[in-house]
Amino acid sequence: MAVKSERAVLGVLFAGVLMAALDISIVGPALPAIRGAFDVSGRALPWVFSVYVLFYVVGTPLLAKRSDRRGRRGVFVQSLVLFALGSLVVAGAQSFPMLLLGRAVQAFGAGGLFPVAAAVIADTVPLERRGRVLGLIGATFGVAFLLGPLLGGLLLPWSWRWLFLINVPIAGVLIALAFRTLPQLGKPDSREFDGRGAALLSIALTAVVIGVGQIDTEHWGTSLTSLRVWPWLLLAAISAPLLWAVEKRAVDPVLPPALLHSRQLKLVGAIALAAGAVEAGMVFLPDVAVLGLGVGAAAASFMMLPLVLTLAVGAPLAGQLLDRIGPRSVVQGGLSLTAAGLVLLALLPLDLVSFYAACSIIGFGLSALLGAPLRYITLQEAGDEQRGAGQGLLTLCVSIGQLIGSALIGGLVGSAADALGGYRHALLVVSGICAFALMLSLALRGRVSYRQAAG
Repeated sequence: MAVKSERAVLGVLFAGVLMAALDISIVGPALPAIRGAFDVSGRALPWVFSVYVLFYVVGTPLLAKRSDRRGRRGVFVQSLVLFALGSLVVAGAQSFPMLLLGRAVQAFGAGGLFPVAAAVIADTVPLERRGRVLGLIGATFGVAFLLGPLLGGLLLPWSWRWLFLINVPIAGVLIALAFRTLPQLGKPDSREFDGRGAALLSIALTAVVIGVGQIDTEHWGTSLTSLRVWPWLLLAAISAPLLWAVEKRAVDPVLPPALLHSRQLKLVGAIALAAGAVEAGMVFLPDVAVLGLGVGAAAASFMMLPLVLTLAVGAPLAGQLLDRIGPRSVVQGGLSLTAAGLVLLALLPLDLVSFYAACSIIGFGLSALLGAPLRYITLQEAGDEQRGAGQGLLTLCVSIGQLIGSALIGGLVGSAADALGGYRHALLVVSGICAFALMLSLALRGRVSYRQAAG
């Protein structure tokens, strides 16, 4: 592909991913206004996030698989259309349920943007430059978390609805550009669509998200036996083996069992679960700053800046290192830095220096886990025909890790006599999870193996 054409393709992909990532970070400033507009209770308000997580997790594997069957361009455009439609519904919502419906449509569309973008990169960018390009697209999340609060501050004085309405014209421009620049990369597949697999996958993921999300982390035992939790977890436990049985017989499974037969992809999935748990832990760091440093909530949010900056800087750096030293070393370095930063935050006397230093170390570590390296391995192992499905599976593992990590940390903090002590204990547990993932990473293939496989 010509350099100019490649740049145009990457520009569209980066812009689409950035738009979806911005919508995650920009919604936080809108929550107080949404609560006032619809008179929403404190218990109901978190569903603005929860419904997004649910439909993002469901949409990711389905749309990623569809891109393998129908081609990348069409699914990327469809994802943009869904995202714009959902944004329009949210912006025009006259009730809280209508707003949640819009968030669900938004999230389902967003679920197709990042995995399809990664698959297009694998289809079009040579292996020797693939790592740095994946690193750049991973850095868009760091940029989004920097720009999100700033854009929120600019648009909120007009109305919280503008935070969502602005997505519509941007998506329209990207749709037009996608038709002009993105390659289709795929022929229509006449095989029967795996409808039963898609339905069972959706049911299993929905049950996991709702079940875990309903757990009362202050009363684990009582919560797990309540009607709000155990029926959903039971449904997930029943759906999972049924899904596996259906997928093994499907002509074109939505979640190919062959992906789960790969030892390398199993290792990547386990590491992705650990990365998701760490990412969930980062949500609680502002509360750690409030409790340990005595700062206000607003100041604590700004204290996350070093972590976000190191994520934004570290992601492209990790991508460049991928091309030089291979994915195994980068992943191991990321896990080591992340575990070390968590231990420092848990054990050192808490002051500004130790807090900023630990957050920066964690940021650099996470940039080597949430950006390019795991996607690089997945793209290589999944093969040309299942690249989209492989990216969907990876995103799914990270999301499940986030859910489990959030519930685990909340439970540890809720059961502790001292909240700050609970957070420190939780951070040590998450660092132990990273250490276990580091041991697993020793079995990843090295740089030479990937070069030989590509050559």
